[in-house]
Amino acid sequence: MPQITNPILPGFNPDPSILRVGDDYYIATSTFEWFPGVQIHHSKDLANWELVTRPLTRKAQLDMRGDPDSCGVWAPCLSHDGERFWLVYTDVKRKDGSFKDAHNYIVWADNIEGPWSDPVYTNSSGFDPSLFHDDDGRKWFVNMAWDHRVRPLLFAGIMLQEFDPVAGKLVGPITNIYQGTDLKLVEGPHLYKRNGWYYLLTAEGGTAYDHACTFARSRTLDGQYETHPDKHILTSKDSPFAAIQRAGHGDLVDTPDGKTYLVHLGGRPTTQERRCVLGRETSIQECYWGEDDWLYVKNGPVPSLEADVPGTRDEDKYWAEQRYSFENGLHKDFQWLRTPETERIFTTENGKLRLFGRESIGSWFEQSLVARRQTHFSYDAETLVDFAATDERTMAGLTAYYSRYNFFYLAVTAHSDGQRELLLMTSEMSWPDGKLKFPAAPVQIPNGGKVRLKLTVRNRDLQFYYALEGQELQAIGPVFDASLLSDECGGHQAHGSFTGAFVGVAAHDLNGTASPADFDYFTYTPQHGSLDRYKLDAVS
Repeated sequence: MPQITNPILPGFNPDPSILRVGDDYYIATSTFEWFPGVQIHHSKDLANWELVTRPLTRKAQLDMRGDPDSCGVWAPCLSHDGERFWLVYTDVKRKDGSFKDAHNYIVWADNIEGPWSDPVYTNSSGFDPSLFHDDDGRKWFVNMAWDHRVRPLLFAGIMLQEFDPVAGKLVGPITNIYQGTDLKLVEGPHLYKRNGWYYLLTAEGGTAYDHACTFARSRTLDGQYETHPDKHILTSKDSPFAAIQRAGHGDLVDTPDGKTYLVHLGGRPTTQERRCVLGRETSIQECYWGEDDWLYVKNGPVPSLEADVPGTRDEDKYWAEQRYSFENGLHKDFQWLRTPETERIFTTENGKLRLFGRESIGSWFEQSLVARRQTHFSYDAETLVDFAATDERTMAGLTAYYSRYNFFYLAVTAHSDGQRELLLMTSEMSWPDGKLKFPAAPVQIPNGGKVRLKLTVRNRDLQFYYALEGQELQAIGPVFDASLLSDECGGHQAHGSFTGAFVGVAAHDLNGTASPADFDYFTYTPQHGSLDRYKLDAVS
């Protein structure tokens, strides 16, 4: 069987939920504050994956304006009951402090590409919801429960309740079916049925370096679940030098020939400080069922960098330069932040991407920032911008972005006298005050003409460049530390920052006049380096 190298979904693609319908595999992953909500990838062979849809595309389904960083869509669950697809997701409105405001919804569609229904609200008792279709036709909803009192547990257990699809609501009693192990923080539940057993797969330990997949089973759906004899079927918590760290939050799928695979999130730290610059990614592990009817990860519990799957991956596609033009609209690789009212922040006209300057970079409500995931440890990004800045409150340019507390931004702007200039702005681990730094003197440029902007990332080194029309690129500012664009530096560190590094374009107009900025193209060019899919420098 061909062997591939993990991850199968590189870059920010956490909390995978997998299913197979016939010969087609699908994985849904979390998108947090990035819109549209939920990424669904498709594969025929578990090796080659293609983004096919983001189903939460309209205001009735998802409006995240006001959601803080790393809130929004958490841990979707994608399932199929033999007739239609079902998608369960959480929209988190608050995560900091003692309380969680986490609202859970269900949508459905006959085809994976939609149209997807308006949502049915279920509950707000916790997050990480999942829908289980039992073989008697009944549907069961599970989610972790949050207890702000911590009496006795903050992550209070996995709650089970029946879902009535005709009435469109949860019905019947609520049962706490599992409270986890001594690792605590039980979440991410998925239910399965096999050989007369109900199996429950959960995540524990938090999503940082103690993360784990914990397995349990019961003869009855709502009965007492006994924990796997090994407790955790997958974890890196006791293997600090494993290439894949933070491993947990998984889901299971069977192939047509009866093999079982576990997909799970994990991060690849590449610095002495253990920073996962590419965020939490999706990897895959082959499993087997023992004679005791328990599931085991092949060569586990530590996740393997290599996996045997049915297909052979096309690596050329991963390494190909992506040159985006906008004649046919915005490419599916791009997302934006929070708002479903896209016409207020961008259009694609005359082959260009036009951004309308809105609120400041880092705003939790309405900012014009369109970006794609960083999926390589080293890459180049470039754009050409035409922007008539009028004063210091109007700006547009190129950004490497994680959150309001962590970004690098090279912008075309102007001084208060109207003279255009290039200005470097950074927010480097600036939580909680979010104050900017200006690491280089502004560069005056002519008041007319397009400006070419570029950045290069080589592992942890980030450098900006610019060029006026007809001129060669020249560096601007110092070399920055790109590893700051990681969960571990995202303001709340790895237990509270959940996304990943993006690179893209932005426009802001703090005067409120929606100044337009036109971008002719955007390129993303992967670069081979000491840290690629195959070779990871040891973290010591």
